[in-house]
Amino acid sequence: MDCGIFTSKTVLLFLSLVFWAAGAVLAYVGAYVIKSYGNFDSFIQDKYTLVPAAIIIGVSVVMFIFGLVGCCATIRESKVGLSFFFLIIMAIFAAEVAALVFSFIYKGKINADLERSMSEVFVNYDGQTTETKAVDYLQTQLQCCGVMNYTHWSNTTWFNSHNNTVPLSCCKNRTSQCTGRVDQPDLLNTQGCEVKLDQLLQDVLSYAMLVILGFAIIKFFGMLSVCVITCKTGSRRNGYQPLYA
Repeated sequence: MDCGIFTSKTVLLFLSLVFWAAGAVLAYVGAYVIKSYGNFDSFIQDKYTLVPAAIIIGVSVVMFIFGLVGCCATIRESKVGLSFFFLIIMAIFAAEVAALVFSFIYKGKINADLERSMSEVFVNYDGQTTETKAVDYLQTQLQCCGVMNYTHWSNTTWFNSHNNTVPLSCCKNRTSQCTGRVDQPDLLNTQGCEVKLDQLLQDVLSYAMLVILGFAIIKFFGMLSVCVITCKTGSRRNGYQPLYA
């Protein structure tokens, strides 16, 4: 077997076999991004930041379906099958490039409206609503307090109507010693939530971008391999021999 065809077949078979694993990884990444945004959706008004995650999940579904097609087409050296597989790889490659572009665009926009939207939610904190639970969850999970820092609560209705105290979700440890009084900062998480939330979302998006880039590179070499096999088998069937034969 021609070395070029053998190498190309090996690449395509490997690509076909990892389609399912890659699809599972991409599905996990997309779901993880959506879950991470979903936990803090009260603070994020621009829902278009979820577009990369939706694209990732869509790509993973396609990869599961067409993994078998690539394997069969490569083994049989079917020109029609390989052409179809090439179109599949190219479409997925284009979708992954689009996801990368969207990620770069929205990565810079995350912080733009975060402070304003978070301030609106924190101001409406009353200890009962769904937004209140979101604030408590945010402050507990990220170990933060207020938008910029714990003193931000002094501008809210909650602070003024509860004896100048912050919510108990600001406490480092939920003990009887911590009552939310701002004159006991050693018992409170004093760092603001905006910086921590922004960093969390940036890290999640960066992780997703690295995964997408890695699989996009694999798809690129897959397309090259399809071209090599198609050209070589076409030459053999037409009776042409390479010059070095």
